[in-house]
Amino acid sequence: MLTKFELLKERCQEENLTLWELSIKDEIENTKKTEEEIFDRLQRTLDIMKESSHQALDVAVTSVTGMTGGNAKTMNDYFLGGESILGETAAKAMAMALSTSEVNAAMGRIVAAPTAGASGILPATLMTMYHKYGYDDRKLMEAMLVATQIGQVIFDNATFAGAEGGCQAETGSAAAMAAAAAVYLRGYDIETQGKAATCALLNIMGLVCDPIGGMVEFPCNLRNANGVMNALASADMAMAGVTMYVTFDEAVEAMKRVGDSLPHGLRETGEGGIAVCPSALKLRAKYIDGTM
Repeated sequence: MLTKFELLKERCQEENLTLWELSIKDEIENTKKTEEEIFDRLQRTLDIMKESSHQALDVAVTSVTGMTGGNAKTMNDYFLGGESILGETAAKAMAMALSTSEVNAAMGRIVAAPTAGASGILPATLMTMYHKYGYDDRKLMEAMLVATQIGQVIFDNATFAGAEGGCQAETGSAAAMAAAAAVYLRGYDIETQGKAATCALLNIMGLVCDPIGGMVEFPCNLRNANGVMNALASADMAMAGVTMYVTFDEAVEAMKRVGDSLPHGLRETGEGGIAVCPSALKLRAKYIDGTM
């Protein structure tokens, strides 16, 4: 049976469980693992997220192709300079999202959450909440479980793949998962968590997947930085009580329809959008094709 957010809300109410507790219950039933074993795995996952989101902040990390690298350090240096228009929280969050994205492009160890191309958003969101509010690992792992439930709805009813649904399906899904996780950490209920996830999808609806040379580097790394901003802004809007006129299930269905409508050249093929700009073609020739 396909997972719907409305079903998750009904189950939480009927079983008197939070969304993360429901996730644990289902995981125990499906895998036969104990709660302790599940949290042991979550701890390992969280540790990787911590490492990847900080690895490129002080020392520049360059991709395997050599096309990208150093943006996380540049952004972190800017954060340390205290000149950010958006403030320290936003600047640090973007730096951490860029870090994981660069570690991924350098073939380092990351957590695909939900994909490698969007892997910077959830770690940067969780680490932002840690740096700003001091949440401990246990609370961050509970937030990760909330994110998995949001992700399950998307996986069952749409897609995570840029090759199928464009970047909206990658960085959009990651932002939705992260927004719900952030709202949970601030103590808001499942209804508000769903509204935050809805907002994140609406904010990025229709975004194409157009990486240079088909490599998960540019503009992917920028979209990870913007994705964490989407997640945090969506969380704030939901917690503020901003009205969402559609449900999360409807937003997921809409994302699926939009993704199915995207032409081939805008689905991770490197044949459309930014990927075929003259500057992008020069970069591809230099770093990927080796013809310059």
